[in-house]
Formats: sequence, structure tokens, C-alpha cells
Amino acid sequence: MTRRVVSVLIVLLLVVIGLLPLLVMFGQSLIVNGRFSTEFYQASLASARTWVLLGHSVALPLLTTLFAVVLGVPLGLLLGKTDLRYRTLLMALFTIPLLVPPYIMAVSWSYALGGREGLVARWLGVPMAQQTSAWLFGLPGCVLVLGSTFLPIVMFLTRTSLQSVNPRLEEAGRLVSGWFGVLTGISLPTALPGILLSAILVFLLSLGEFSVPTFLRYSVFSVESFTQFAAFHEVGAATASATLLVLIVLLILVVERRYIRRPLASLQPISDREETVPIALGALRAWLFMLVCLLCGVLVVVPLLVLVMQSASPAIYVDALARAGDSLLRSMAYAALGASLLTILGFFLGYFLARRRLPFWQALDFLTIALLTLPSTVIGVALVTLWNRPATIFIYATPLIVLFGYLAQYTALTSRITVAALNRIPASMEEAAAMVGAGWLRRVGYILAPLAKRGLVAGWLVSYLFCLRDTGITMMVYPPGGETLPVRTFTLMANSPPRLIAALCLIMVMATLIPLGLLHGFVRPLRAAR
Repeated sequence: MTRRVVSVLIVLLLVVIGLLPLLVMFGQSLIVNGRFSTEFYQASLASARTWVLLGHSVALPLLTTLFAVVLGVPLGLLLGKTDLRYRTLLMALFTIPLLVPPYIMAVSWSYALGGREGLVARWLGVPMAQQTSAWLFGLPGCVLVLGSTFLPIVMFLTRTSLQSVNPRLEEAGRLVSGWFGVLTGISLPTALPGILLSAILVFLLSLGEFSVPTFLRYSVFSVESFTQFAAFHEVGAATASATLLVLIVLLILVVERRYIRRPLASLQPISDREETVPIALGALRAWLFMLVCLLCGVLVVVPLLVLVMQSASPAIYVDALARAGDSLLRSMAYAALGASLLTILGFFLGYFLARRRLPFWQALDFLTIALLTLPSTVIGVALVTLWNRPATIFIYATPLIVLFGYLAQYTALTSRITVAALNRIPASMEEAAAMVGAGWLRRVGYILAPLAKRGLVAGWLVSYLFCLRDTGITMMVYPPGGETLPVRTFTLMANSPPRLIAALCLIMVMATLIPLGLLHGFVRPLRAAR
């Protein structure tokens, strides 16, 4: 009985915070002056600008995905299967752009390549800076920033997929071929579903990103939807602009579920006893190490150093904290509370998905994945459309609306991590406890949760970082005086000195990296002891 009540509550919560706002938003876009009308959609389809935006909205994620895959797959291979030096450090460095709001890297590159006071202007002259600025503020710059931001997704999924390949198959292949033949004939084809999944994730996340195209002045549907709603308060026009994005997302998710999810499920992590010896690079080891370091320097280290150089003054940081210190504390509080709620919701949802105890678990899983990959501006508009009413002002005018946004978009993160953790726990342990009379909550609290604690900690940390870096949803729904640091920094960029913005960006980076460092220092001794 308790399990049924919890399952019903979980479903109702997801429907209310995730599905219902979208349905209300689309329903309201079809009502004009109290009657049914499709004029917003007709006007959108009849506009030449719509098709230009569609071309831009497809070209950007396609090129970003190509950028991330071309660089991420070799990195995943080198850092996951070879004896390359400092692999852990390099993976950590490459991950930094993914952990911070994407526009921070765009700001850094603009300080380096654009303007009369940028590095290119100082070193190579203003004419050259004008050329690099024209290149950056457009499609190439967006691809550079988003590609380096989402490259870690491809890198990690490639590494994980390659490490899940049965080492016995690789050993058998080594009897008749070298490592190159084994990789091209066995390892990479077997890991292909994981690589394709990473490409789909990069495409969908790039499709919904709005802060980078906004800053680099490249028009896409996510920017158009945000502008229609925030600047002109046109919910119908904003919804019409978002509809094509939603259709593209749903189509890609259907293809992923049908053609990729099943092959991916056959990949299982190997045990430590079966782990293969890393590929020896031999004479290429030093050259490949320098090449990877060069790539890391260009994509990660140089942008961060530019921010450091731009804000190299203690007075600037004092001013930045004076202006946005409350926003920083608010960001950390929202992220911590959002991560805690996401961990609880994700754990119970992950349990029902892993054990398949709901008759419509596949639809529920599809809903959470769709919400994760939908543009944040779409979810923000939907939340405002539903909750901006006198009867629900206690939600809309408080931080609850921000937490609703986090729960709507990021539940898939914690639920999928919980599923992975619970799949490692034999169902027989829960069945044995049930046979001796332990109730469902006792089985969950005393058996499953302790055994899945590493997954719960990982889920909390991942959701904390995503809530901390969130810009789109928070910017759309935050209550008066409740802006977070990413939103505060983004809104100050138009009229504030570059040095102040650089300092705020670095503060955001440090607020993200310090918790990771503390967690690493806490977990590493535990692993060594184990």
C-alpha cells in the first residue's frame, strides 16, 4: 500500500511540474480572444524569418555535435584505454566548461578575440581583432564555445562504453591483429551505441541553448522564444517559436529509444578482475600527450587565463562580491535545496524504473528525458504560463517556482543515476527482506538506499552542479530580488565593465570547482581504504 501511494505521488508530481505546464502553454497558444485559433502558428509558418531561424537552429547543433564527436571520441579513447600520462588531471580539466554556465566561455573568448581592448588587438592590432571578432560573433564562435562545453559528454560516454567492452573479445582479437585492428574491428563498433547516444545528447543540448547564441548574436529559435516572451510578453508567439524545437526533440528521442537504447543496454560495466591492461602507446606517448595538452590549453586553460588577466585586481573582486555576493549565496542555497529534492525524487523514480513496478514506466522515463532535453526557455515559458495566476501566487512569487523548474528539467539526471546504481544490487536481497516481513519503506531505507549511497551522492553532486549553473529556467521564473549568480552576471554584461564581468565569471567557476575538490578529497581516502 505504501509503495502504491509513493508511486502515485511521484507520477502526480512529475505531471504537475513537468507535463501540465507544457499542455497549458500549448493550449493557451491556441486560444485568441476567447476562441480557438491557430493564427500564431500560421503567422510563424508564413514568415521567412521562421525558416531562417530553423536553418540556424539545425546548423548550430549539427556543427557542434560534429566538433564534439571529432575531438571527444579520440579523447575518450586516449584517456580511457591507453597509458597516456596524467589522464585523471586532463579529464578534470576538459570537464570544467561543462560545469559552468556556457556563456562564461563565450565571455572569455570575446575578451581574447574581440574588441579594441582584447588580446588580439593588443598583440596583432585592431584590424586583425576586427576580423577575429567578426568570426567569433556568429556561427563559428557558437560552435567553438558549445563544442568545447559539451565535448566532455562525448569523452566520458566514449570512455565508459569502451571500458564496458568484454576484454576477452579484445584479447581474442589481439591474437590475430594489433591494437589498431582490435579498436576498429571490435572495441569501437561495440561501443558505437554509447557514442551515438553522446552525439544525440550534444545535439539536443545545443539545440536548446540560448545564452551563448544570445551573447554571440546568432539568431536561433531558443533565443527567439525567449525574446518574444521576455521582451514582448507574447506567450502565443513564444510558443509558436518553440514548437518546431519541441517536435525535433521528440522525433530524435523516439529514434534514440527505438534504435540506440536497446543496443546500449547490452553494454555492462566490467569488473576490476576483468579489466584489461591499458594500450601501450610506445614512442607516440610523448607526442600524443603534448597534442592533448595543446588541445586542453586552447579549449580550457586559455579562456580561464584570459578571465584571470582581465580581472587581475583585488579591488575588482571586492566590488564583484559587493554587487553579487547575495546572488552567489542564493545560487548555492537554491542548488543545494534543488539537488536534495532531485535526489529524493530521482531515487524513488529510479526505483520504479529499475524494478519496472509501474505499468507505464516507459512513458514516465520518456517524459523525464524529454524534459531534460527540451530548451530551458520552453520550460520557463510553460511554468510562467501555468503558475502566474492569483490563486498560485504563493508559488510563482517565491523560490518555489525556481525549484519547480529544477525538478522539471533535471529529474532525469538523478533517476538515471539511481537506475544504474540499483541495477548493481541483486533483486534477491529485497525479496529476502520481504520474506521475513520487512515493509517496503524499511527495505528501501535499510537495504537499497545504503547499498546505493555512492549513486545517491553522485546524483546529488551532478544535480547540484546543473542547478548551480542553470541560467535559462532561472532567468525566466526567478521571483523579484531572487536572481542567482549566473542570471545576475548575464544581466550585468550589457552595461558593466569587462573587468567586473570577468571577476564574476571566475567567482562562478570557483563556486563550481571548490565543491568538486572537497568531494574528491573526501572520496579518495575512502577508495584507498576500500
